[in-house]
Amino acid sequence: MNWSEELFTSLLWIAKSLAITSLVFSLILYFLTKTTRWGHQFWLLAQSYLSPSRSLIPLSYFWVIVFFNLLSVRLDILFSHWYKSMYDALQEMNVAGFWQQMIVFSLLAAVHVFNVLLTYYISQHFKIKWRIWLNNEMLDKWSGNQSYYKTQYLENQLDNPDQRIQQDIDAYISNSLTFATGVISSTVSLVAFTIILWDLSGPMEIMGYEIPHMMVFLVFIYVLVSSVIAFRIGRPLIQLNFANERLNANYRYSLIRLKEYAESIAFYRGENMEKSMLLRQFDKVIGNLWQIIYRTLKLSGFNLVVSQVSVIFPFIIQAARYFAGQIKLGDLIQTSQAFGKVQSALSFYRNSYDDFAAYRAVLDRLTGFHSAVQAANQPSKTYIESHVSSVIFEHLDINTPDGNTLIKNLNLTLEQGSSLLIQGKSGAGKTTLLRTAADYGLTQKEKFIVHNKKHYF
Repeated sequence: MNWSEELFTSLLWIAKSLAITSLVFSLILYFLTKTTRWGHQFWLLAQSYLSPSRSLIPLSYFWVIVFFNLLSVRLDILFSHWYKSMYDALQEMNVAGFWQQMIVFSLLAAVHVFNVLLTYYISQHFKIKWRIWLNNEMLDKWSGNQSYYKTQYLENQLDNPDQRIQQDIDAYISNSLTFATGVISSTVSLVAFTIILWDLSGPMEIMGYEIPHMMVFLVFIYVLVSSVIAFRIGRPLIQLNFANERLNANYRYSLIRLKEYAESIAFYRGENMEKSMLLRQFDKVIGNLWQIIYRTLKLSGFNLVVSQVSVIFPFIIQAARYFAGQIKLGDLIQTSQAFGKVQSALSFYRNSYDDFAAYRAVLDRLTGFHSAVQAANQPSKTYIESHVSSVIFEHLDINTPDGNTLIKNLNLTLEQGSSLLIQGKSGAGKTTLLRTAADYGLTQKEKFIVHNKKHYF
């Protein structure tokens, strides 16, 4: 390798990789948003922030992050060639060559440190800006049009909106960026180091047939088979992680509820009942946690075995050629480096399976929040019109969320200054009638309310 020309060569390589990556990544993202549930969920939450029609700044930040990730891949390639040159110098007792490689390493290490720190800063800046935007958007939807109240009366009630806004937004943004850059880096690394490994691997004879570049095929077969097994082992983690978040949130909410209703609970001596309920909820949390632990042990144990075997695999394959003098020590070390990078790139999906399972659960919760708010804000069939001096109900029906009728065909006119006593047993619909008049009931159907809020009762 000619290190004196490497700066220009590397910049050209990164530019080509960035152009190809931007095209392929955009096409794959479009395909996933149209064909997969989780892809659609991701874009439902991301499109308002990442849309170029709103602003080019977020996408610009993202592609800058991708640029520095590609620089990291290029540095890995250069380090691979550096290992070959350095070990060849050691084998040949080349003192001048050794010290030359030390200088090269110092330059590569300096660029690597700069790249890591700058990538971290830009990534954090991107995530914070996105989190601010999405947090404000979620709060606007939840607090606007009294959605925070209306969602309580949906058939599928919105549980733990506090967790979805405070915790899940951060997890969604962090994991989205991690998976996007991880997929890009792994794919580019896979292509780059497969080319290196192809040049380094020799022929292998199997059952009388000589297969050229056999090591490349072996590493692909090895990782793909292990990935299929890992997916089967880790699949239940998706539902277990979703249940873990839900059960913990319910337990946390019950603890807060005990504090909020402390006076009532103390008055009725209900602390034992509350404690019993809390313990039952906590038992569910622990039971689900043990299931996650057992499943994670299986998945992590399998991944560790696969990783350890892959350490010695390239040395075993190349040992015969090395001892026969067909390759140098530097070639053997570079083979190990390239094999490890190919294996790592292919294993990205397998190793990320449990994290992706948790990510799917986050997507379900956030899109559930989005759907609940949309359902709460569906236009009512009740017609509301302002009136100067009276409150008028014409043919008003009021139903409970489960469809039971509370009030049927109510006709009522109240002039300004008049009064009305509303009586009825508990659950008859007295409070719901007042809510309807205040324009935040949800269950009115097909009839009319006419009133003026400024002169309300």
